[in-house]
Amino acid sequence: MSKGTASAISAYAIWGLFPIYWKFLHTVPALQLMTHRVVWALIFVVAVMTSRGEWAAMRKEINRRTLLVYLLAGVLLAINWLVYIWAVNAGFIVESSLGYFINPLVNVLLGVVFLRERMRPLQWIPIALASAGVLYLTVSYGKLPWIALVLAFSFGFYGLIKKMAPLGSLHGLTLETALLFVPSLGVLLFAEFNGTGAFGHTGWVQAALMMGTGLVTAIPLLLFSEGVRNTPLTLMGLLQFLAPTMQFRVGVLVYREPFSGNQVVGFVIIWAALILFTVENLWQRRQSALAAQALPK
Repeated sequence: MSKGTASAISAYAIWGLFPIYWKFLHTVPALQLMTHRVVWALIFVVAVMTSRGEWAAMRKEINRRTLLVYLLAGVLLAINWLVYIWAVNAGFIVESSLGYFINPLVNVLLGVVFLRERMRPLQWIPIALASAGVLYLTVSYGKLPWIALVLAFSFGFYGLIKKMAPLGSLHGLTLETALLFVPSLGVLLFAEFNGTGAFGHTGWVQAALMMGTGLVTAIPLLLFSEGVRNTPLTLMGLLQFLAPTMQFRVGVLVYREPFSGNQVVGFVIIWAALILFTVENLWQRRQSALAAQALPK
């Protein structure tokens, strides 16, 4: 197993357990939690950058284009964090997991559109199946599963930008969080002066957990950045099944979220698409390996 693949697996395993962490902070408004993540994550990566003496190297890499790329990446990340935290604490862990089940197929589409990666004919079938599953859930809900779609596409585009971005994982995360730091700190200061701030007013345990958001945010993101830069998007799509599977089980088994018959049907259609996608990829990799072995040496 390559270092990039191992990093990606570790990131998704941590994200799979995220709902439990955010549930401990369910009394804190989602916007405050999101901005705490930015502030404490920046403090963490600044400490790492300083300990490694990376600042001089990073300054040489920054230009106007780099700033714009990472500002866009940071905005996408903030949207993803805000929607996810709100959804978990509002009782939508199952629908959130749907977003990350869809995300691998979104990655494939983005790879085709923006990176000119070629899709094999059989790969279009799971794409069509997943689309049918989302359509079924939309009709049965009477509304679009917007939480799932926002999470899938915001993180899909974030991964695409990180794939093409020029900086390494640590430098990239430092720049992303630095660009979001001032507005995030402004939100927290406004809440504090407005009398709605949670930090320091809800007990030391929650204060420690809010500070810990920097650690639990930065570590999997650094692992993900390492993985996405060194792993094909198609393989990243396969690895991403780990996080939503764990999140789904947490939502249903730990927090007893309702899982209706209509949801079962929609999820089964999407799971069938993912199974077909996985089997086709594994079969194709095996055929490629056999073809490589058959070449004269």
